Amino acid sequence: MNRFRTLYGASPLHLLLVLCSFALTGYAGVRLLGGAEPWKVVIWFIGAAFLHDLVLLPLYTVTDRAAQTVLGERREPAAAGGAGRPVQGWINHVRVPVFFSGLLLLTYFPLILGRVSRRYTLYTTLSADVFLGRWLIITAVLFALSAVALLIRMSRSRTRGPGTGTPS
Repeated sequence: MNRFRTLYGASPLHLLLVLCSFALTGYAGVRLLGGAEPWKVVIWFIGAAFLHDLVLLPLYTVTDRAAQTVLGERREPAAAGGAGRPVQGWINHVRVPVFFSGLLLLTYFPLILGRVSRRYTLYTTLSADVFLGRWLIITAVLFALSAVALLIRMSRSRTRGPGTGTPS
C-alpha cells in the first residue's frame, strides 16, 4: 500500500474515484454528442467557456475585490499574538451565499424573471410566477445561515486564547 501511495501520490480509493469520474464524463459526452445535432452541444460548451472566461470571471473577480475594499480588512490585535496580520475568513461568509444564489439564478433565470411561455404551465401544471419569491427567500436564508455561522465562529474565537486552542 505504501509503495502504491508513493508511486501514485494518493490512495487507491482516490484512483478509483478519478477513474469513475472519467467514465461518467465519457458516458455523458457520448450521450450528448450522439444526438441528431452534436455541433450544437460543442458550440454551447465553447460559448459557455468563453462567456465564463471573458465575461463572468473578470466580473466576479472585480466584484470580490470591491467587496473586500468596501467592507474593509479586519486585523488581529497585535497584543493577542496576531502581530496585526489581516483576517480574511469573513469574506467567505459573503462569497458562499452569493455563489449559491448566483448559481440558482443562472440555472433558473427564465423562471425567476418570468420569461416562460404558456407551454410551461400547460406541461407542468405549475404556476411560473412563484419562482422570484422563492429565489429571494432561498437567498435570504443562505445569507442568514452564513451570518449565523460567522457569529458562531467569531464568538468561539473570542473565548479561546491566542494559539492555544483553550478558553482564556
